Amino acid sequence: MKYRIFPSVLVLLLLGPAACTKQADDEGGTPTVGFVVANKQLNFSQEMSLGFIAGVNQVKGVSLQVDGPNIVDGPRQLALFQEMRKSADDGISVFTLTPDLFVEPMASAIADGVPIIAVDSPALPSAGVELFIGNDSYELGRMLARKVITQLPSNATGKVVLGTSSPGVSVLDRRAMGIRDEFKEKLPAVSVFGPFDTKQEVEANMEAWETLVKVNQSALAFIGTSDADGWNLAEIRRREVASWVAGAFDIDPKSLAAVKAGDLILVSPEHYVKGAVAGRLQAEHAKSGKALPKGWLYVPGVAVDRLNVDEIVARQATVATRAEALSAAVDRVLTDPAHLRPLSAVS
Repeated sequence: MKYRIFPSVLVLLLLGPAACTKQADDEGGTPTVGFVVANKQLNFSQEMSLGFIAGVNQVKGVSLQVDGPNIVDGPRQLALFQEMRKSADDGISVFTLTPDLFVEPMASAIADGVPIIAVDSPALPSAGVELFIGNDSYELGRMLARKVITQLPSNATGKVVLGTSSPGVSVLDRRAMGIRDEFKEKLPAVSVFGPFDTKQEVEANMEAWETLVKVNQSALAFIGTSDADGWNLAEIRRREVASWVAGAFDIDPKSLAAVKAGDLILVSPEHYVKGAVAGRLQAEHAKSGKALPKGWLYVPGVAVDRLNVDEIVARQATVATRAEALSAAVDRVLTDPAHLRPLSAVS
C-alpha cells in the first residue's frame, strides 16, 4: 500500500520505533540500530531518515530508532546520541552539523564496541569513525554552478551572490567553494560575492535573502547552499517577476514546485540514498556480524531542472516510489568498488 509522507506522518515514523524497540530487544534479543539526525523538521534530515528506515527494514529481525532535535541544536543532538547508546548499542549512524561536539562521545562509543557511521557530514579524524557515507560536496557545488551557468550568456559579466545558511559547516563551505571555482573557470568575467550568512531558521533565511536581493538588484544569479535558500529565493523571484537565476540544494516539495515553474535550479545530494546505505549496512552488521566497510562510501548528486523535474517529483511521491526508484542507486553504492574511497579523500 502506498502512502504519502506528510510531516505528521514522518514524525510517527521517526518516533514510533523508538517507543517499542527496546522492549523487543529485551524480550527476544532483537538487535537494535539507531540514527541520530541534526533536525527532524527539514527536508534533508527527513529524506535521510526515511532512507535509513527502508535500509534497516530490508534486513529482517532488526529493530531501529531514529531521533533528533526539532531544530538544529548540537548539544541537544548530543544528548539524544548519549540516550540512544543505551538502547541501540548494536550500531548508531550520526548526521550532525556540529562534528566537533561528537569527537569524544563517538570515540567513547567505539571503544565500548558500538559501531558508528558518519552520514553526510564527516566525523573529525580524532573521533575514530572508520566509515563515512556522503557526497563530494565540492563537486556538488560545481554541479550546481554548471547548471546555473547554462542559463547565462557565454560572455556574461557582472556578479553572482552566494549565501550559506550555516557558515563554518564543512559540507556547506565545500559546496560554496565549488560554486566559486566553477564560475572562476567557466565565466571569469563574473564576480562571485559571498558566501553571506543566510541563517538556518526559515523566516530569518527569507529576510537575509530579501536584503541581499535588494542591495544587489543587478546580480545575474543568487545561489544558496541549502534547502531553505531554494524555496525562499524562488518566492522572491516570483514576487518580483525577476529575471535573475536562482539555485540551491535539496528537493523539498516547495523547491521542486519552483523548479517546475521555472524559478529555481536544484542539486539533490540524494539524502535518501545515504540513509538507506547506512541503514542496510548497520542492520546487516547487527544481524550477522558482516563487517562494515572502511573509508568513504561516495554518493553522487543529481541536478534537477525543468527537463527532469517531473521524474523527480514522481519518484518523491510516496515512500514506495522512493524505494523503487532509488534501489538501484543504493545497490551501486554498496557493491561498486568505485564508490569506496579513502577517508583522506573526503571533500
